[in-house]
Amino acid sequence: MSKVQVNAEAPDFVLNDFDGKEISLSKFKNIKNVLLVFNRGFF
Repeated sequence: MSKVQVNAEAPDFVLNDFDGKEISLSKFKNIKNVLLVFNRGFF
């Protein structure tokens, strides 16, 4: 996987939320700040 440069636009991706619905990063495009948390080891 290639690295993303600092201050560059993040690549779009799709993940499931807590309810199992698909959410894409691009859905939050016009929001000033987005915090992503990736939990490891939780199922």
